[in-house]
Amino acid sequence: MHRRTRFAGVLLACLASLPGAAAAASGPGPDAFLAEHAGSEWSGPAELWLDPTGYEAERSDARLRIHEDRREYDWSWRGAAQSGVFRVSAEGMSWRDSWHQGDPVALRPEGDALAIFAVEYAYPAGDGPDWHWRMRLSQRPDGLLVLQMTNVAPWGEEARAVRMVFERVD
Repeated sequence: MHRRTRFAGVLLACLASLPGAAAAASGPGPDAFLAEHAGSEWSGPAELWLDPTGYEAERSDARLRIHEDRREYDWSWRGAAQSGVFRVSAEGMSWRDSWHQGDPVALRPEGDALAIFAVEYAYPAGDGPDWHWRMRLSQRPDGLLVLQMTNVAPWGEEARAVRMVFERVD
């Protein structure tokens, strides 16, 4: 069995186990997406939302590379290079980012999301309840990819954190 076929099977199995996966399958699906885009490179603008009011973002250029077993991206913050990676294996998906999350964390699928992938994890925030970090990679009808990251407070309020919009460049 080819590595691409094994990877597509693992990714499809992870995504197919999500609630609502049948509804999400109305698009090309993760296996078709991988078959079409493995080895591709994308670039575009990145926004990092640090303003608590949600009105201002810090902007930079970003790149995304799609591999059979990972999605790598890079961007910058105030001139300093940053990078992140989503890794897919038989055990599931993990993520790390040099600015947001230095150590890799295991991600769990987010149900009922119409996206190429939609994942989240919980993290401690002091003595209170855990907060959540949600990440989605979606493809717009015009072919652009959008990587979004959202911070979710324990009471359910969502705050925009990152948005990267990519156009294929290779």
